[in-house]
Amino acid sequence: MKKLVSVFILVIIIGSGFAQTVKVNGALKVVGTKLVNEKGQPIILRGMSLGWHNWWPRFYNAGAINWLQKDWGCTVIRAAIGVEPDSGYIKYPDWGMEKAKTAIDAAIKDGIYIIVDWHSHHIRQEEAKQFFTKIAKEYGKYANIIYEIFNEPAENTWPEVKAYSIDLIKTIRAIDPDNVILVGSPHWDQDVHIVADDPIKGYKNLMYTLHYYADTHKQELRDRGDYALKKGLPLFISEMGGMSHTGDGPINNPEWMKWIDWSEKNKISWVNWCVTDKKNVTCSVLEPTASSTGPWSMNDLPDWGKQTRSLIRKYNGLRP
Repeated sequence: MKKLVSVFILVIIIGSGFAQTVKVNGALKVVGTKLVNEKGQPIILRGMSLGWHNWWPRFYNAGAINWLQKDWGCTVIRAAIGVEPDSGYIKYPDWGMEKAKTAIDAAIKDGIYIIVDWHSHHIRQEEAKQFFTKIAKEYGKYANIIYEIFNEPAENTWPEVKAYSIDLIKTIRAIDPDNVILVGSPHWDQDVHIVADDPIKGYKNLMYTLHYYADTHKQELRDRGDYALKKGLPLFISEMGGMSHTGDGPINNPEWMKWIDWSEKNKISWVNWCVTDKKNVTCSVLEPTASSTGPWSMNDLPDWGKQTRSLIRKYNGLRP
């Protein structure tokens, strides 16, 4: 009887698009190189990144996030809060915070994890500290929250990124002692081998981001990832795509599948880029016909959207 009840519960969870992800797994931790749930079991989060909030704000709403959870089977959503463009957080902080909170509230309601991403390519230390202080004070008590404190360091060295990151970690940990923090690595999150030789020490539940675009970044970057893992550096793929690093061009399916296989083998979470509707750009998972709030039909999805949806559903145990 107990076995039948367990199977019934599993069917409910899977059938609802993993609505109970956080309820089942609870507060996440980092043990060795693995992300684990509150029971110490390794967990792989798979999901979608929203686009820059300042350019695609129309998808920062409860309906879109609910559809990504319910229909796409996402167990994690990434809110990419754009920092430096003219309409970004630096110029309009209240609006940026509003969009972040809307996404966070929706993820909490749907019972999935959410990465709060400071989507910048340069160090903006004081503004980042102010932003994450507000987020941690309001949401640090929720197990859903994952902090990404620096999207992609473009030109900064690891010593510079490390000093910045330690300051941000101290700021967050003064408020939220436990939730996972994602630390960026130099050269658009590709120099994880350099970070592995000099990681941040003295803090728990840290992971380091590796970003790839499969038609550009191939075995050499996976080799760097292997080196980092062997050195004990926990990795999290908070952004990736199957096309060129420009976000455009053909989808390189063979290389993309090599990356997915590598991620799954090493139990590394992965998040696809991105929930946007920019026409004729490969990385957008939606057509301009897609409503802001979902639901989206197959006609609303270009090839990248169809493939990413199918892949997330498949690896999260749903029918593709």
